[in-house]
Amino acid sequence: MTMLVSKVWVDVCPLEKLIPGRGVCALVGGLQVAVFRVAGEEVYALSNFDPFSGAFVLSRGIVGSRAERLKVASPIYKQSFDLETGVCLDDATISVRTFEVRVFDGIVQVAAP
Repeated sequence: MTMLVSKVWVDVCPLEKLIPGRGVCALVGGLQVAVFRVAGEEVYALSNFDPFSGAFVLSRGIVGSRAERLKVASPIYKQSFDLETGVCLDDATISVRTFEVRVFDGIVQVAAP
């Protein structure tokens, strides 16, 4: 017997409200998720929790790149996290959770955990 599980997509905001290079925090399935728009319709979502400071601040981080990898640097201790994988670029033993994200009919949506 095959069981199909469908994803539940949670609306975050219209894409036009996200400023490229900046993040916002959204509550998705009871979790704080940092959502970033890089350019055009390119969006990423990862946990808003910074494991180094213990604070929910990654949505306030600085978006940039390192060695061809898009990243966000925590606003507290400046550790950088890969926007695609959530792996810390300064300490590969640490990572934050990533979430599926899409733009549907002009609305940024994150898959509920």
